[in-house]
Amino acid sequence: MIRVLLADDQRLVRAGFRSILSDEDDIEVVGEAGDGAQAVEGVRALRPHVVLMDIRMPGTDGLEAARTITADPRLADVRVVILTTFDLDEYVYGALRAGASGFLLKDTEPEELIQAVRVVHRGDALITPRITRRLIGEFAGRVRAPDPGPRLGALTDREREVLRLAAAGLSNDEIAAHLVLSPTTAKTHISRIMTKLAARDRAQLVVLAYESGLVSPGWLAD
Repeated sequence: MIRVLLADDQRLVRAGFRSILSDEDDIEVVGEAGDGAQAVEGVRALRPHVVLMDIRMPGTDGLEAARTITADPRLADVRVVILTTFDLDEYVYGALRAGASGFLLKDTEPEELIQAVRVVHRGDALITPRITRRLIGEFAGRVRAPDPGPRLGALTDREREVLRLAAAGLSNDEIAAHLVLSPTTAKTHISRIMTKLAARDRAQLVVLAYESGLVSPGWLAD
């Protein structure tokens, strides 16, 4: 079972998401929170696999809560998905930098919500990679970030190629086809890159690729 915690200050939103997810045989909603502080407390107590976190909540907001969760090594297996009303939201970019695994618009279709939970739990890919790339491309140049160059220097030329394609939103199978590799080899490259860059998941790889200048907005167009 995929254990999910819902964090949103609107009870109606939580009820709607709970209703959608609880109908699935492989998903269990194990808890709810009305603000970021409650979300962090709930994650520590319930150890969900996935947290659906509203970015804007009173008190401790979703950004701070996501940062607290992703910085805790005891919660390394917890994946945070940010919920937002606007796709180009600088707070969402901050959450991705802090370690969130992706984001969803609150008006997403039920089928997309269910698929998002499963995808993030597997760690396969970003949620809505096209929009995520637009978001990072919009805000990456505005934020003065630590230079990740030294870590990128540990990558081989092939790993840099793979990272660029992953940052463009390609799946392991698509990367394999693009570089004429086996899907297993592509997956191995991704795993080694994540280890070398100390990245939690593919979302962090995208952020690092943009902030290092390895990938620029518009590269490998949608």
